[in-house]
Amino acid sequence: MIDNTPAKVYNVLFVCTHNSARSIMAEGLMNSLGKDHFKAWSAGSQPGGTVNPFALKTLARLRIPSDGYRSKDWDEFAEPGAPELDFVFTVCDKAAGEVCPVWPGQPMTAHWGVPDPAAFKGTDEEKTKVFWDTAVILKRRIELMLSLPLASLDKMSIQREIRDIGTR
Repeated sequence: MIDNTPAKVYNVLFVCTHNSARSIMAEGLMNSLGKDHFKAWSAGSQPGGTVNPFALKTLARLRIPSDGYRSKDWDEFAEPGAPELDFVFTVCDKAAGEVCPVWPGQPMTAHWGVPDPAAFKGTDEEKTKVFWDTAVILKRRIELMLSLPLASLDKMSIQREIRDIGTR
């Protein structure tokens, strides 16, 4: 007999201070690599209001749709009617140290910090490389997470694994 029960879709939020580069790229990568099993969003503790064009160019270079992204406040994900989150990842050190809202669903959290490519000063060619390098780190971490047998691990084991991924 065929099991037609839909597989669980895990809701993931990537958090950064300005929600303009790292968290945006992580959102796009997770939605692309984890499609059918993960739904990702991104937000910022102090959103800058714009998405960095180099982040969008990097997603396009990875053949990931680069439209529809917006810089948004993390409070959107703590309001009534917000998606119940399974995972929240901070991707910058500043956001990791801030007091976060109370997320619906009591998600597991981990810090996957990477240097801010938007802070890099250099030529457009150099910026393109820095954004690419950041995306590669995020992609590797997301792939490691996607390889975890989430359905067969207990919550403490998953928490340990996702925290360890942030150190790789």
